[in-house]
Amino acid sequence: MRISHLRYGLLALSCLFMASPGAVAAEKAVSLEADIVIVGGGLSGLSAGLTAVEHGVKKVIIFEKLPGIGGGGNYPEGSLGVGTRYQKANNLPYKSVDEVFAKGVEFHHWRTHAALVRKLIEESAKTIDWIEDHGITFRGIRTMYPPEKSLGTWHLYQGGAARVNHVFYKEYLKRGGKIYTETPVKKLLTENGKVTGVVAERTWDGTVFTVKSKGGVILATGGFETNKEMLKKYVTDINAEGMLERVMLRGPVIDGRNGDGINMAAELGAKLEGMATIAGNSPYLDNDPPIFQFNGADHLKQMRCALAQPFLWVNFQGERFFNESHGSSFTDVYNALTANRGRMFSIFDEKMKQRMINEGPYIPFNAIVVVGQKMTALEEGLEKGYAGGYAFKADTLDELAAKIGVKPDMLKGSVEKVNKYAEMGRDPEWGRNPEHLFKFSPTGPYYALKGIRAFFLTLGGVRVNLSMQAENKDGDVIPGLYVVGQDIGGMYDSTYDLLLEGSASSFAYTSGRLASEHIIKTNLR
Repeated sequence: MRISHLRYGLLALSCLFMASPGAVAAEKAVSLEADIVIVGGGLSGLSAGLTAVEHGVKKVIIFEKLPGIGGGGNYPEGSLGVGTRYQKANNLPYKSVDEVFAKGVEFHHWRTHAALVRKLIEESAKTIDWIEDHGITFRGIRTMYPPEKSLGTWHLYQGGAARVNHVFYKEYLKRGGKIYTETPVKKLLTENGKVTGVVAERTWDGTVFTVKSKGGVILATGGFETNKEMLKKYVTDINAEGMLERVMLRGPVIDGRNGDGINMAAELGAKLEGMATIAGNSPYLDNDPPIFQFNGADHLKQMRCALAQPFLWVNFQGERFFNESHGSSFTDVYNALTANRGRMFSIFDEKMKQRMINEGPYIPFNAIVVVGQKMTALEEGLEKGYAGGYAFKADTLDELAAKIGVKPDMLKGSVEKVNKYAEMGRDPEWGRNPEHLFKFSPTGPYYALKGIRAFFLTLGGVRVNLSMQAENKDGDVIPGLYVVGQDIGGMYDSTYDLLLEGSASSFAYTSGRLASEHIIKTNLR
């Protein structure tokens, strides 16, 4: 099975830089001293770094293995916040910390580090307000759920998280922080069981940096999305028997998230939790790289949106298998696809196609293609999909079934069912919303889009306490070692909780901030 490696999008390019101010000249060995060392320059690493320099810490160093900052953290559209200044100033409805926390632990059946989840939710407003204090504005608070179900948490940034990262990076450098790019950390230094620094090596000239850190080391390497060996070892979904399709990684091609931080912590006896859990993100067109369906050309984004519309979804046999009204709930779709051998087809007719083109989708694709937005590039996308083997067109349902490799009688039976449900005004099978019950035309043409599974985050990692200190298997702190962002494990049961919209990026920013604050309070005074 193949895990896709994807390219940086345009948002990420806006954050790239080739060298940090004050970078040393090429040498074979350099010894440095720091107050705080941060391994990784993504959401949590930048947050930790900026927090430190804003609190007056003089010697802060970030080591980043890629040529630029942000990495996969340049792609979130927004972050969770509960009780933010923005919510209050705009009189926006939102649930309380108690309510949001209750929904989260209920979703995970309490198989979660509940105290940590609550802490990160409680601190989310402070994080969002802090981001706003740096000049970041919001596109509003959006949801992929009906208003009565939404928790009202998802703050969308103007320019996305890439903009936040860029602003954080500039301010970090302005206040004296150092960043060494293309310089992965190879080893943690210890003395008497305490983490005291790192060894890093710059890839383009072989310079080895040995850094002693007075306050501690923060691991912020983003998980293990691109480490094929770790995925094979830990993530059973990806390697489940009987799957018909690969799982695609919806992330950048130049992707440094290969488990460095988790593995270094494990070597020191850190406890790992939740390693089998990933954030599924489906359906995506069977077309690499899927990140371009997220932030690429309009025809790709609109095709991905069309794939998730509530017309008719069938599995590898041609049988309906999911409530199509929930097409925006990408974690649910991922789970349903996993239960159906990893393949689905979205079926629609000419009238449904024209409705998308002229009036827009019935349900949104995140905040990328929204309700009411005309899908004028859809025809172009279909033509390219026919050539690419992930879109299909036929004059009859029998011909369409033959093209997509499903049982003709099963496909026709599925169409007959949804036609009957449309006449009834209710869906007794899967409970599709009444406003999403549509009859298929008795004549073609008919269309099919092929969808498969994708994921965008690993959710397992190191067990930490409420100060983001790494813990060993006995529950004791590993002195001097902090873990943040997607290197943290144990917060998720079997899947990502989409109801807490924007939680992954919010928890990353917040955990980085809390780690630095704890180091400053306890280790640098």
